[in-house]
Amino acid sequence: MQGKDLSSQVRAQRHRWRLVSFCLFLALVLVVILALSVGAVKLSPGDVLGVFANKLFGSKAPPETARIIVWQLRLPRILMAAAVGAALSSSGVALQGLFRNSLVDPYILGLSSGAALGAALGFSLKLSGFIPFFAFLGALLATSIAYLLAQEHGRVPPMRLLLSGVATSAFLSALVSMLMLRSQQSMQTIFLWLMGSFSGRSWPELVLVFPYMLVGLLLIFFHLRELNLLLLGEEAASQLGMEVERAKRFLLLGATLAAAASVAGSGTIGFVGLVVPHLVRLVTGSDHRLLFPLSFLVGALFMVLADTLARTIMAPVELPVGIITSLIGAPFFLYLLKRGGRRWQ
Repeated sequence: MQGKDLSSQVRAQRHRWRLVSFCLFLALVLVVILALSVGAVKLSPGDVLGVFANKLFGSKAPPETARIIVWQLRLPRILMAAAVGAALSSSGVALQGLFRNSLVDPYILGLSSGAALGAALGFSLKLSGFIPFFAFLGALLATSIAYLLAQEHGRVPPMRLLLSGVATSAFLSALVSMLMLRSQQSMQTIFLWLMGSFSGRSWPELVLVFPYMLVGLLLIFFHLRELNLLLLGEEAASQLGMEVERAKRFLLLGATLAAAASVAGSGTIGFVGLVVPHLVRLVTGSDHRLLFPLSFLVGALFMVLADTLARTIMAPVELPVGIITSLIGAPFFLYLLKRGGRRWQ
C-alpha cells in the first residue's frame, strides 16, 4: 500500500511540473507576441499574428510595414534574446551544480573576459562582420586556459578551477583595457558591446550561434543524472559508479559552449546565469531534472522581458540590456552574499 501511495505521489508531482512547464511556455509565447507588438512603431497583436499566419499558412498578406518590422527586425532579435537567456540560465545550472555553489555563474571561469578580448580584437582589426566568431573563440580559449591551469595529477578540483578562472579573467580584462586604449576609434563600440545588447540582431547571426548553443545544452541535458550525483560529493558519486572527471569535462564543455555562443550573439550580459537558476531552485529544489528545463524557460522569459524593457523604457533611446540585468542581478547577488551564499556539501 505504501508503494502504491509513493508511486501515486511521484505521478502527481510529475504531472504538476509538466503543467508548470506548459504554463511557462505559454507565458513565453505571450511575452514574445507582446514584445513583437511594442516599440518605436506599435503594432496590434492581430498584425503580429497576421504576419505569422501569412508566413506559415499563406493567408492574406499583412501590410508590408508590419511584415518588415515583425519578421525582419523584431523577431530575430527577440528569438536571439530568448535563446541567450535560456542558454545562460542552463549554463548557470550546470556550473552551480558542478561547483556545488549557488554564487557561480557562466562568467566565473573567465569566459566573459575571453569573449570581450576576442570582440575587442575584432573591432581593433576592423573586422566587424567576424565579431561573434572572435568572441566565441576568445571565450573558449579563456575557459580552456582556466581548465588547463587547474589540472592537478589528471584531476580538476572545483575550487582550483574557480580560482584559475578568476585569475584568467583578471589577466584578460587587462588585455581588453590595453586594446581599448590603443584603439581610440573603436573604444566606444567595444564599450557598448561589453554592456550587452540585442540591437540589430539578424537571422544570419542567430543561425551562426544557435548550433553551438544547442550542442552545449544537449551536453548538459544528457548529464543531468551526473549533476544530481555530484551534489553528494565527488567521492560518493564515484562510489555509485560515476566517471567523475569525464562527467565534469562534458558538463564544463556544455556550459562553456552554451555561454560562449550567448556572449558571441549578445555581448556580455551578466547575472542571468546566477539569478535565474537560484530563483528556480527555491521552488524546485536541487533536482536537476526539474531545475534544468524550468531554468531554460524562465531564462528565456526573463531575457525577452529585459530586452523589451531596455528598448522601451527610455524610448526613443535604447538601453543596453546588460544594464537592465545588472540592475536586477547585482542587488540579488549582494543579497546572496549577505546570506553567505548557499553551498552544497
